[in-house]
Formats: sequence, C-alpha cells, structure tokens
Amino acid sequence: MIPEGKYNGIDNNPLITVSGLTRYYHLGASEVHALEGVDLTVLRGEFLSIVGASGSGKSTLLNLIGGLDTATSGDIETPAGRLNEMTSKELAYYRAHSIGMIFQSFNLIPHRTALSNVELALMFNGTPYNERYEKSAAILTRLGLADRLHHRPDDLSGGEQQRVAVSRALVKNPEILLADEPTGNLDKENSTAIAEILSDWNRSGGTVIMVTHNIDLAYDYSGRVLKMDYGRIIESPESLKGV
Repeated sequence: MIPEGKYNGIDNNPLITVSGLTRYYHLGASEVHALEGVDLTVLRGEFLSIVGASGSGKSTLLNLIGGLDTATSGDIETPAGRLNEMTSKELAYYRAHSIGMIFQSFNLIPHRTALSNVELALMFNGTPYNERYEKSAAILTRLGLADRLHHRPDDLSGGEQQRVAVSRALVKNPEILLADEPTGNLDKENSTAIAEILSDWNRSGGTVIMVTHNIDLAYDYSGRVLKMDYGRIIESPESLKGV
C-alpha cells in the first residue's frame, strides 16, 4: 500500500510498477523460487529501502528492475516501457540511459583510473569524449575525490572506491538509482557518507531503491522501508517514515 498524500517532498506519481513478478532458478534437480508473485509500486522521487535476510529475494528484485535479469513471469512497467517485452538491445539501452547501479563489491575495473571507470558509464550511452571527461571529473570532485582522479582502485580506500562507484552510477543522471548493499563493505563512517550522497541525490529529485542489511541506515535515510521474506514483500504501516 502506497501512503496517500505527500511525504519527503514527493507525490503519488508512479515511476515503476511491478506486477505478479516471479523468478525461478534451476539448481540441478531443484527449483529455487527467488521471487513469488511480487507486486510493488515505486513513486517518482522517493527513496525506498528493501531489507531482509540473505536469500529473501532482494537482489533478485533489484536485478530485474535494472534489466540485468529476466523474470519467469509477471511484469515491470517503467518509463521506458515494459521490461518483459524488450529485446536484449532495448534492455541494454534502458540500462545505459535510465539506470544507475551501485554494488556492494564496487565492480571497478582494476587497471583503469577512477576517472576512466566513471567515464565508462558515459561511453556506453554515446556521450562525446570531451563531455565524458568534464562530467566524470565534476562528479568525482563533487564527491570529494578531486585528488584521486588518476588513481587506480588498488590505490584507493574502500570508502573511496565506493564513491567512485557511486560517481559512475550518478554521472549519467539516471532516472532510477539502484543500490545493492552499497555500504556492505564499509565501516560506519563511510557507510554514513555514502548514505548522505544517496540522500542528497534523492532530495534533488532522483528516485532511489536501496537493498540493505543495515536496518538503521534504511530507516534513517529512506522515506519507505519494505521487508522481503521468502521471495515476497512484507509491508506494514510501521515501515513508513515521515507520512
């Protein structure tokens, strides 16, 4: 249930609608039900957190919304169209232009500099070279990495690497930012710094969906918190903040 009225400065304008979503995997002779008929509406401009135990389906749901995986059944409606009806080429375009994604493991390319890692996000969506450099340098500087532009990941701390990863996700100004355990490998200080960056981006109008084990972080920074269990979403009035 989406709360009526406004909270966190947003209104009830749906951005993503998930209907009857299932995802089944085959592991040998066994069938794993990662998602079981998930229904979800994400509002434009909200900061939504999804919490739950490992294996509850959180990351699977995020990957499906991000176009990184395909559903067994069900539908995901986005501003770009229905994901289940898209070709692989259309999904690649959707990921390159509409989605920014942050992972727990950073997923930086080791032999590339911080600047080059961020530029890749713009290379894939066809941004001209000069503009790629300017935008990438600007976002890294904004996130406090002006003196780390030409450092490779091995020369950066964990917090710095995640800020590079966040920069890579934000540099193309995506319509939807998906964060999969973005603070999972960070200490409390760096976790708070990353959460503040996501919150700032959300306050500027961006939509954030974050998967996290850190329940305190979820409640401190999100407008809405959902729990997943055994491939299903559990939502209660107590999970809503600032309504």
